[in-house]
Amino acid sequence: MDANVWNEQVARDYDTSSAHMYAPEVLGPTVSFLERRVGRDAALEFAVGTGRVALPLSAQGVPVAGIEKSQPMARELGKKPGGHEVSVTIGDMTSSRAPGVFSLVYLVYNAITCLLTQEEQIACFRNAARHLEPGGRFVIEVFVPELQRLPPGETARPFHISERHVGFDTYDVLNQHVVSHHYTIADGRSSVFLSPHRYVWPSELDLMARLAGLRPSERWADWTEAPFTASSRSHVSVWRKPSGNDSLRSAGRGEDRAVSP
Repeated sequence: MDANVWNEQVARDYDTSSAHMYAPEVLGPTVSFLERRVGRDAALEFAVGTGRVALPLSAQGVPVAGIEKSQPMARELGKKPGGHEVSVTIGDMTSSRAPGVFSLVYLVYNAITCLLTQEEQIACFRNAARHLEPGGRFVIEVFVPELQRLPPGETARPFHISERHVGFDTYDVLNQHVVSHHYTIADGRSSVFLSPHRYVWPSELDLMARLAGLRPSERWADWTEAPFTASSRSHVSVWRKPSGNDSLRSAGRGEDRAVSP
């Protein structure tokens, strides 16, 4: 994940290019889902960015911290109302430690795919597990690769089209990579932003969780808790860090105990 991709210009224009993600019908269910799972305990957002989710979640009374590799993105968060309430650790979400322990760690809006190798994505799961208290949850929102919708010989699929923003992905199926192209028009000027990603399948994420000592808990198609099906274009998945009671129950059934990282 190259911090230079998320530079001053990208940070300044990010909220405009992602304006559709701030729509109440998108952001409202996101915050509600996370709040129901954390209560009034502490939450940690990996790749907190400009605070699209962290700030409204904090406004609900949830203590929220973040880890963010891009200093320009973190500065944009700090400028916003309530930004001083979210403590941000500058660093990589694969290895950086935020102070304290948390009952919820989460990544939203495909942030896990900003890690461009399988090894980095596994390290992210292990870092989440290190931050979680026993019984805590790790939540990821990520797209399902659109390969079923990719006609033979084609490599591009649009994901958002509006008057001010056009976004499409180009796929490298051989290497499990995708590049998101964002073309934005705002205030009489245009901007272009390209972000590379490594797409990942739900089953692959479950294996990464298992390697980190986490157990599957929930999987939904979106934040409204719609059922996840073979035709779902995204998923919100939850894994739990076992508590002492979980280990005792597993031992009583003769199951393998989860190994903490």
